[in-house]
Amino acid sequence: MIVTKKALSRRTVLRGIGAGIALPLLDGMVPALAAIRNTVANPVRRFGVFYVPNGMAMQHWTPDAEGRAFEVTRLLQEIGNYRDQMTVLTGLNGVPSNAGVHASAATRFLTGVTPARTESNLKADVSVDQLIARSFGRHTQLSSLELALDSRDVSGSCDVGFSCTYTNTIAWRNETTPLLGENNPRAVFERLFGDSGSTDTKARLARMAKDQSILDSVTDKINALQQGLGPSDQVRVNEYLEAVRDIERRIQRAEEQSDRELPEVDQPAGIPATYEEHAKLMFDLLLLAYQTDLTRVSTYMLAREISGRTYPEIGVPDSHHPTSHHRDDPTLYEKISKINAFHLRLFSYFLDKARSTQDGDGNLLDNMLLLYGAGMADSNRHENKGLPVVMLGGGSGQLKAGGHIRYPEKTPITNLHLTILDKMGVPVENMSDSTGKLELLSVG
Repeated sequence: MIVTKKALSRRTVLRGIGAGIALPLLDGMVPALAAIRNTVANPVRRFGVFYVPNGMAMQHWTPDAEGRAFEVTRLLQEIGNYRDQMTVLTGLNGVPSNAGVHASAATRFLTGVTPARTESNLKADVSVDQLIARSFGRHTQLSSLELALDSRDVSGSCDVGFSCTYTNTIAWRNETTPLLGENNPRAVFERLFGDSGSTDTKARLARMAKDQSILDSVTDKINALQQGLGPSDQVRVNEYLEAVRDIERRIQRAEEQSDRELPEVDQPAGIPATYEEHAKLMFDLLLLAYQTDLTRVSTYMLAREISGRTYPEIGVPDSHHPTSHHRDDPTLYEKISKINAFHLRLFSYFLDKARSTQDGDGNLLDNMLLLYGAGMADSNRHENKGLPVVMLGGGSGQLKAGGHIRYPEKTPITNLHLTILDKMGVPVENMSDSTGKLELLSVG
C-alpha cells in the first residue's frame, strides 16, 4: 500500500440513477497513520458461512490422518489449492432430533438448537452470524447479507409438522425471527447498490430500458474522482467498475433469457437458467459486498434442505434429496459424491476470487473466516454426529490453519460457535449445549 497524506472518505459514494456505488478500499482513503494502523495492527475482519444440504458423502470427506500431514480427500481436493488456509474439523456433533431432521439440520448449524415443531409460531435461537453482525454492522451499510440459490419453498417438500421456513434458512436474528436468503441476483444487486423504488417487474424493466447501465450515469463523477487518485488507485477503480458492469450485464442477460426460455416450473430455481451460472453470479455479488465494505457478514445456502434439484450438467439427473438416501448403494453413493464435489468446486471459484482481490497489504481471503459445511453428516442416516465442517481463510491473523483436527466424542458444534465468536472479537460465554471453546492451534 502507498501511504499518502490525503484521506478520502471510506464511504465515498458515486450517486447514479437510484443507485449508490461504494468504492473498494483505496490507498487514498486513509491518511498515513490510519493506513498503517488499519492494514497492520487492526485489519477488517469478515465472516461468511456456506451451507450445503442433505448431508455429505462422508467416506470421501473425512481424512484419516490428523495434523498438517492429512491427506486431501476426494471431496476436499476440490478446494485443495487452499490447503494452507484450510482447517478440517472432525467429531463435532449437533443436538439430536427425533423429528424434523432436515429442519433441525439447517437450524442447528449456526444456532446449536433444534427448532420448535410448529408451522406458524417459529422458535429457534440467534445464530452465530447474527451475533457477529450485531457488532460488525455498526461499521457497514448492511449488517449482514443472506443469499440462496433455491427459491423459498412454502409447502410440500418440508418436514411434516415443521414450517418450511426452517429448511429455507440458517440465519436467525433472534429466536423468532428467521432471515431468509435472497436468490434473485437483481434483487441482491439492488439491495447493495440501490433500486428504482419499485419491485414491480414492469417498472424495473422500464428502468433497465431507460438506463442501460447505472455506471454510465456517473461517468463524469468517476472521471473527476480518478483525476485526484494515484496510478494504483486508478487501476483498482477501473477493475472494480468493470466487475460491477460485468455483473450488471450478466443479470440483464439472464433476465432476458428467462423471459424467452422454458416456463419457470421447468427451470432451475432462480436466475439465470443454469445452476452454475447462478451460483457464480451470486458469488461475484458477495465478493463485491465484501470488497466495498457494504457488509462484513454473510450466509450463502447453495441449496435448501430437502432440495430436489437435479444436476444433469455433472451427470446426475436424479433429484438430490432422494439420491442422498443412498442406502449404501454404490451407484447412488457415487451420485451424491458428485453433487458434493460440484458444490465444493463452485465454492473454490469464490476462494479464487477472494484470494486475487487486494485488501490492505494482503487479500480478502487473508482477512476472512469462512465456514463451509452441512447440518448433517451421513445423509442416509440423517446423522447429527461428526458433522462435515471446514474453515478457510486467515481470519485477519486470528487463524493458524492448514490441518485436520479430530475432537473427542460428544464435542458439541456450539463449541465451534464460541470459538468463531472469539476469533471475530465478539466473545460469548455460552451457546445452547456448549462446554467451552475449541483448541484450533494444536495441529502438529
